[in-house]
Amino acid sequence: MAVAGYRGSGELYDISEMWPAPQAVHDSVPDRAKSYLEQAIASIAAPSGAVMLTASAVDSMLKTKGLKEGSLYSRIEKASAEHLITAEMAAWAHEVRLDANDQRHDDEDGALPDEADARKSIEFATALAQFLFVLPASVARGREK
Repeated sequence: MAVAGYRGSGELYDISEMWPAPQAVHDSVPDRAKSYLEQAIASIAAPSGAVMLTASAVDSMLKTKGLKEGSLYSRIEKASAEHLITAEMAAWAHEVRLDANDQRHDDEDGALPDEADARKSIEFATALAQFLFVLPASVARGREK
């Protein structure tokens, strides 16, 4: 990545790399889920919002896979029962769902999330996107060659 910047004296210089690299959502993730996940990543400094957006991304991904009936809880359970996701992924998806519910319903007993909690939710949604969309798209492209 090359980005132009300015030195204190007004001179231009090129930025060739950034650390840490900005997190991006792969183009093979469906638009709605991608938008929720990108918004979650962009709002990491507002952890409650990021956690809720991440749960929306998970919900959107499951709906894209045809699991549209019922609640997010039932969609996660059905995805696991149909082997769309593993039991371990379902358990983590439920953690993300419950963390978002604590924020959406203002559960007074639920702790407010911090950035580490938001990052954990985003990490799951990113892994789910890789598993459901990115890897299958990569396999399809590889097989076409």
